[in-house]
Amino acid sequence: MDYQLIDCGNGYKIEQFAKYIIARPEPQAFWELKQPLSYWYENADAFFERKKSDVISNKEDSGSWIKKEAMPSSFSMHIGKFGSHKIEAKLSLTSFKHLGIFPEQFSNWEFLHEVISKADLDYPMLNLFAYTGMASVVSAAAGIQVVHVDSVKQVVNWCNENRILSGVEPKIAWVIEDAMKYLRREVNREKKYSVIVLDPPAYGRGANGEKWVLEKEIFELLRLCKLLLAPKKSVLVINLYSMNISPVLLQNILVEADLWNANSVVFEQYIPYNNNKNKLPLGICGRIINP
Repeated sequence: MDYQLIDCGNGYKIEQFAKYIIARPEPQAFWELKQPLSYWYENADAFFERKKSDVISNKEDSGSWIKKEAMPSSFSMHIGKFGSHKIEAKLSLTSFKHLGIFPEQFSNWEFLHEVISKADLDYPMLNLFAYTGMASVVSAAAGIQVVHVDSVKQVVNWCNENRILSGVEPKIAWVIEDAMKYLRREVNREKKYSVIVLDPPAYGRGANGEKWVLEKEIFELLRLCKLLLAPKKSVLVINLYSMNISPVLLQNILVEADLWNANSVVFEQYIPYNNNKNKLPLGICGRIINP
């Protein structure tokens, strides 16, 4: 992947995406940067400046981009080769600091592609809270039919742009809907999926104003997934970015939802930096494998 975490600290992370240096907030970087933040304000190709009110309230996802004249608002980046496909992603400087991919998810994309490529799966894949859909694109490249669900039309269209950039066949069904509503309907239809990928936000609102708080919804979310997941030859991957949910707590939720088995793992996701001497933690992941 054409990406590097250059440094992090002082509530920011300094990253290189393709040839561009990006500085943006990172609430878990409590320590000090090697270079002062003022240096990156002057030298980064794009710097996400937080609103003063949000600095006080400790919010990190609202503000504005300060960018050099040569910095485009959108550009493409090489993600990696998955089988015969060279996967590409469109990146954009969004108003809420994200660029369109989460680099810490790269190992999950490799995991999904490997599992799907090697297994003879009976049912399609369901990608919920799918965002710009790198997991959808990589999995479709491995040969599985994907149902891609997100409540925001713009990011669903963004995923299709990533698919086209990567030369992946249109094996993706697009669903613009609230994830929980879609899950309940699929349960009523007695559908089954061989692969389920979940990337629920910590909080937010759907396209129609639906309020989402992860801690209130996660157990029901996983209970419904249990009903949809094929009992054999199936995989579930869940990613969480809430600082209120620890790996032990996620494991307990998976146990209570009757998803946990001997092939299950929960681990912290991170990106290495400083020549792999340090790690920036970025959420937790759970993987369920039913042989």
